[in-house]
Amino acid sequence: MRKRVGCLHAHYSNIEYIENVFSPFDVELIHFVDPGLMYQVMHNENVKKADAQSKVKEQIEWIAQCHVEAILITCTNYIVILQEVQLSISVPIIKIDEPFFEQICTIQKPQIILFSNPATVEGTMERLYHFARDNNKSLDIEIMILNNTFELIMQGRKKEYNQEITKFLNNIIEKEDKVISVAQLSMVEASRQVEKTTSMAIINPLHTLVSSIVNRFDLQKKKQ
Repeated sequence: MRKRVGCLHAHYSNIEYIENVFSPFDVELIHFVDPGLMYQVMHNENVKKADAQSKVKEQIEWIAQCHVEAILITCTNYIVILQEVQLSISVPIIKIDEPFFEQICTIQKPQIILFSNPATVEGTMERLYHFARDNNKSLDIEIMILNNTFELIMQGRKKEYNQEITKFLNNIIEKEDKVISVAQLSMVEASRQVEKTTSMAIINPLHTLVSSIVNRFDLQKKKQ
């Protein structure tokens, strides 16, 4: 039976990633996009936490009314805000960072996690360390932030954004002998380009997400 999943994104560019990776499976994806909240969190120091929580709650409950069997949240800022929100829905919520955390916690070598959006770092790392503690895992992680770059993707300048990510990743690989991961969905395309040219595996949240959803909902491949 075909599954229907509602997807909440902070930017339109994330739709392509999710559509492509789930295209082999018999699943209907319904996309909801709202860049406004991200702009408020990044640029409006006066935005109240309660207002952001209320907005996310409204969005999630609206999606839940669209006859979906699960809700996928691809924005880490949305996930962090949602932590303290009480929802009155029975639809399961899939947070893109949780399968990613699970893989990160299996690695015993020194690691680097790269962010392009500084606004997501604190909340994401807090959730990661909490996940590690709950699973009795110790982490040796260095955080790197590629500042003044995330605005490019928010402005639709995807090519320039990918170029900046690619250049930064290549620089890390030349200087560091550590496991590298990218923390945001928007960084997946650039990380894959670097993997092809360097043969260096880079962990990204999209790869870990697919196997998690396929197993959890027993998604079937489309009939040829």
